[in-house]
Amino acid sequence: MLAKVNRIVTGADYRAVVRRGRRVVAGNTVSYISMNPNGGQPRFGFIVAKTVGNAVVRNTVRRRLKAASFSALTGTNEGTNIVIRALPRAATATYAELAAEVDRAIATPVRSR
Repeated sequence: MLAKVNRIVTGADYRAVVRRGRRVVAGNTVSYISMNPNGGQPRFGFIVAKTVGNAVVRNTVRRRLKAASFSALTGTNEGTNIVIRALPRAATATYAELAAEVDRAIATPVRSR
């Protein structure tokens, strides 16, 4: 489970990352990555819309993305903010596929703004 310091919780933070972050498109997710110029802990946010499926499916996808992010946390640079938007195909994706997409997004180089 991600600690509170590793989560994006406010709508303003979500909007800032989605609007100004670098976009990484994969088969099941779209990730937005930006750097916080002040540094700090890496933070993750998740967007799983109703187009992904019913509540059970959405929560399953969100839990898988959270677990993949937690396992990739040690390899994430300080000050990195990542918002991961699940696409409808994520409903049928395996944990390994989602984890690979999270790892790919984290490996993308991003400059601070």
